[in-house]
Amino acid sequence: MTSTTPLFYHPAPRTQQFCSQCGHPLSREIPPDDNRIRDLCKHCGAVHYQNPRNVVGVVPIWNDQVLLCRRAIEPRYGKWTLPAGFMELGETTEQGAARENQEESGARIRVQSLFTVVDVPSVNQVHLYYLAEVLGPHLDPGSETLEAAFFKLDAIPWQELSFRSVSTTLERYVQDRASGVFTTHHYAIDLRFPD
Repeated sequence: MTSTTPLFYHPAPRTQQFCSQCGHPLSREIPPDDNRIRDLCKHCGAVHYQNPRNVVGVVPIWNDQVLLCRRAIEPRYGKWTLPAGFMELGETTEQGAARENQEESGARIRVQSLFTVVDVPSVNQVHLYYLAEVLGPHLDPGSETLEAAFFKLDAIPWQELSFRSVSTTLERYVQDRASGVFTTHHYAIDLRFPD
């Protein structure tokens, strides 16, 4: 984050038009005993909270190389990324990260410790990346991936990475690898401001 980036940014919340409980139109107002504008049903009283979405993924390492996937979907079609995607209901963040890796790279992995937590409030997301040991060289990318490949750390395609949360996580991995000390890192980035 640059010094001109505000610490807290409250983007326009996602809204829905109709109550998911009774089907009546929703209004936008602050409910009693609350402090934010919410989607509120005046017919049945339901309050529809909108919460951040979790993106979960892994930093897969095999023989001192990192596994990256080239995106076959928008946004950032054709750019390289870590295997990651939106967490599904009924799974832990670790399970979601492992599932996303399987779907995008097909690599067999052993998920290790949580490595980075990246808050992205400008798009209502939190990105969580786990370190992961790749258990063999076989890759079988799914339909969201054009190709998957291993890169030596000095050959990471920095200018072709998909998202700032990916580049931030990889930069931290390279630094921790050089120091030999791996810890969990927490960042906040704002996609409205350029690097």
